[in-house]
Amino acid sequence: MHVQLNEFFYFCLMVNTIDLSEFEDALGPWMGTTVKLIEYHLQGAFEKAGIPLTKEQLIVLKMLHQKDGRNQIELAILTSRNKSSLTRLLAKMEKKKFVKRKSCCEDKRAKLVYLTEEGKHVFRKALPIARIINRKIQQGLHDKEKETFIQIIKKIQTNLGENASHL
Repeated sequence: MHVQLNEFFYFCLMVNTIDLSEFEDALGPWMGTTVKLIEYHLQGAFEKAGIPLTKEQLIVLKMLHQKDGRNQIELAILTSRNKSSLTRLLAKMEKKKFVKRKSCCEDKRAKLVYLTEEGKHVFRKALPIARIINRKIQQGLHDKEKETFIQIIKKIQTNLGENASHL
């Protein structure tokens, strides 16, 4: 017990001596909070419209709308997900009948992912809502500000070793 109190006392001293002001101007927390706000508004708008869709599912539907029949590995790369995470997401989407997976002709282990009619319908229904949220996000921003913001985000992604040109 005595050791635990000493460790707790030491921890309290450390916390009180660490300068956390650097985080107030750090980009990461600002970006994280902003992404959470966007997700909150998008999810709320989908729920209000009765659309059973998440942001992650919307991204997959968008990628398949652009090119149906993508393989799972390609989808994982395009959506910045690992294979197991994408597999779980696709399983949920299959249960909702948004997508279907089929084995590839050349390689039976590879799975190709296709939009179903229900997936196409949900995507068409969700798209105007996503556009409204996007307009809300950009409200009051001038074209030059948007252009600068995108350049900054691309630079941050480059700094982190991510190529987001496919998004």
